[in-house]
Amino acid sequence: MDQTVHPDDALTRAASSLRRSRVSEGKPFPLGATWDGLGVNFALFSAHATKVELCLFDDDGETELERIELPEYTDEVWHGYLPAARPGTIYGYRVHGPYEPDAGHRFNPNKLVLDPYAKQLVGRLRWGPELFGYQLDHADKDLSYDERDSAPLMQKCRVIDPAFTWGAARKPEVPWERTIVYEMHVKGFTQLHPLVPDADRGTFSGLAHSEVPAYLRSLGITSAELLPIHAFVDDSYLVEKGLRNYWGYNSLAFFAPEPRYLKTPFANEFKAMVNQFHAHGIEVILDVVYNHTAEGNELGPTLSFKGIDNASYYRLLPDQQRYYINDTGTGNTVNLSHPRVLQLVADSLRYWATEMRIDGFRFDLATILAREPYGFDEGGGFLDACRQDPVLSSVKLIAEPWDIGPGGYQVGQFPPGWAEWNDKFRDTVRAFWKGDEGSIADFAKRVSGSGDLFNKRGRRPWASVNFVTAHDGFNLNDLVSYNDKHNEANGEDNRDGHSNNHFWNCGAEGPTDDPDIIALRERQKRNLLATMLLSHGTPMLLAGDEFGHTQHGNNNAYAQDNETTWLDWMGITANGRSLREFTRKLIATRKAFPILYRSRFLVGSHNEELDVKDVTWLAPSGEEMTTEQWQDGNAKCFALLLDGRAQETGIKRRGSDATMLLIYNAHHDVVHFTLPAVAEGRSWVGLIDTNQPEGQMPAFDFGHVYVMTGRSLVVFGLATESIATRRLRQGLGALLDVVEAPLPG
Repeated sequence: MDQTVHPDDALTRAASSLRRSRVSEGKPFPLGATWDGLGVNFALFSAHATKVELCLFDDDGETELERIELPEYTDEVWHGYLPAARPGTIYGYRVHGPYEPDAGHRFNPNKLVLDPYAKQLVGRLRWGPELFGYQLDHADKDLSYDERDSAPLMQKCRVIDPAFTWGAARKPEVPWERTIVYEMHVKGFTQLHPLVPDADRGTFSGLAHSEVPAYLRSLGITSAELLPIHAFVDDSYLVEKGLRNYWGYNSLAFFAPEPRYLKTPFANEFKAMVNQFHAHGIEVILDVVYNHTAEGNELGPTLSFKGIDNASYYRLLPDQQRYYINDTGTGNTVNLSHPRVLQLVADSLRYWATEMRIDGFRFDLATILAREPYGFDEGGGFLDACRQDPVLSSVKLIAEPWDIGPGGYQVGQFPPGWAEWNDKFRDTVRAFWKGDEGSIADFAKRVSGSGDLFNKRGRRPWASVNFVTAHDGFNLNDLVSYNDKHNEANGEDNRDGHSNNHFWNCGAEGPTDDPDIIALRERQKRNLLATMLLSHGTPMLLAGDEFGHTQHGNNNAYAQDNETTWLDWMGITANGRSLREFTRKLIATRKAFPILYRSRFLVGSHNEELDVKDVTWLAPSGEEMTTEQWQDGNAKCFALLLDGRAQETGIKRRGSDATMLLIYNAHHDVVHFTLPAVAEGRSWVGLIDTNQPEGQMPAFDFGHVYVMTGRSLVVFGLATESIATRRLRQGLGALLDVVEAPLPG
C-alpha cells in the first residue's frame, strides 16, 4: 500500500491541527456565531445534548473540511472560540444526544443542522431521504434511525461582518394614527417592474431602486409591510408538483434573510433596501412567522431545531411526547413558554429592529405566541417581554389575532401597544357593499374604529388594522369578479382556499365585455377602497389593488411564483390607471382632514359643555337615525357626520378640524339623500363620489337632495367662515401634486 503523503493532504492536516489546537473555551453569549474582529465565538443552546460538533465547509458549502467539538458547556449553552474563523466562514452543527422520540428527543449527529442564530444561509435545500432523522421506508417510521449524512443536501450557515454605512437616513417614525400600510411581496412587486433592471428584479436590490419607494410615496403610503423574508423552505410536496412556497410562511432561520431574495451573497443588500425606503420617508414592517418552523411534525425532516433540542423548541403532547401540538395547522408549534425559545424570538426581533433598522412587525398567527400551556394569556411571557423591552415596545407591533388552536380567536384581546388585523372590518365591509341585509349597524361600528373591540385600557382607534383584502384570499379585482375560487393551479383539486367570504362577481364569472358589469365592478372597487381608507383605524392596502391586479380567481396563491402573483405593471388598463389615481385621491383626502384619523374613538355622546357630538348617524331624510331604522334589515343607506368642533384630545376644548359627511349607499338603486344643516356652516363641498371618480363636484346648500347612485359612496366637507370652499379643494389638490414619481404602466 502506497504510504506517500500528498502535499495537499499534509497541509490540510497541519491546518486542521493548528485550528484544533487554537480552539478555546469562548463564551456562552451571545448565542450564534459572532465575529469580534479577531475570531468567531460560537454558542449554541441545547439543554439535552451530550456533545456538539462545529462543522466547517469550503467556500461553496459543498465539502466538509473538519469537525471541531465545542469544548465548553455553560448554562445549557455549548460554546467555543475559533481565532482562525473569519466572516465568510461556512458552518453547521452536528448535535449528539439520545434518539428517543417517545421522550421527545430526536438527536441524530448524521444530520447537519442550522444554527438558529445564523445571520445568513448559503445554498439551497435539496429534498431527499437523507434529510430525515428516521428511515422513510421503515415500518416503525420515526421510531427508526437513519445514519445517512444530510450535509450534501443541506443549506449551510455563513459568518457575517455586520458593518454597514447607513448614511444620513433615519427611521421615519410615522405616528400610528398617520400610518397607511401597503402589504407587498419582495419578488412579486419587482419581477415585472419596467423601471427595475432585469438583474435586480425579484430581490432586495430590486426594491432598493429609488423608483420603488418613490412610487409608494406618490400613492401616499407611509409603511411597507413585506411578506416573510426570513429564510424559508419550499415544501417537499410543492417541489414534487413543480411549485414553490411563494408567500414564505415556512420559516427556518429567524435571523437570516431569504437567500433567493439576495442578488449577491451578502446580507447588506437588505440594509441597503431599508436605507432607501427610509430616505423616502417609508417605514419597513416585516411579516414574521415565529409560531412554527419548516420541520413539520414527527414525520418531518431534521433541519435545525428538531435536531438541536426538540423537547425544548417545540410544544409536545404532555403524555405522548413523540407527537407535536399542532395549533398552527402546519405540523408543529414553537414553544415560547421555554425561556431560551422566548429569548430566541426576542433576540431575533431586536436584531431586525436594531441591526437591520426595521420599523415594526406583523406576527403571523399571533395568538400562538401568547398561548401558554393553559391557554391564551394577554399577560403571557412573549407579550410581557415585548411590553417591557425598550426596543420592542418602541416599534410597531401588529398581531394576526387568531389560530386554529383552542381559544384561538382573540380579536381585540391583545394588550395596549398592539395593533391587530381586524377581520370583522373586512367581512362586514364586504357584506355591506355586496348588499347583505341587516349589516348597517355592524358596518357603522367598523368604519368608526371598532370601539366595541378596541375601546378599552387606553387603546386607540389605530389598534384596528382595517383591510378588505390581503395576500390570503381574493384580491380586490377578483373579489368583485368571481363567485367561486379557481385554485386548480395549486394542484389540490380546488379544495384549498376559502369557499365563502362575501365575494360577488356583479353578474358574470370572471372577465366580461358587458359594460354595465364592468362599470359596477369598478365602482365597487372604489367603494371598498374608499371605505377602508376613510375609516377610523389603520388602513392596509394590498399591493396591486390600487390598479386592479388580478390573480384570475385564485384566492390561495401561496404556491404561485409566476405571473399569477407578480404585479403586471405594463398590463395596467385605462380603468387600472383611473383606479390608481382615485386611490391617491383617497389617501390624500385622509391626510388632508385629520378628523378622519383622530386618535380618539367616536362614541356619539353629546358634550353638553361644548354643545357638540363627535359623530352623528343620519338617515336619507337628513335626520338622525332612529332605533327602528338601525333595526330595519332592508336599510342600506345612511351617513356618518363627523363634527370638527368635537374635542380632539382629553382636554375639554373645541376642535378645529373640518366637519365631514360620508354617505354610504349599498342599495342597488338610487337613493335621494337630504344634506343636513350644520351649525356654523355655509354649505357642503363635494370632495369624492365613487360614481364620478374624476369629476369636480360643486358646493351644495343645506337641504339639497343629493341623488346617490346605486352602490356608491360620497364625501362632503363643510364650508364655514374659517374653512372656505377653495381651501378645502386646494388642500386636497396640493397633496395630490406634492409628489412627482414615475408611475409604471
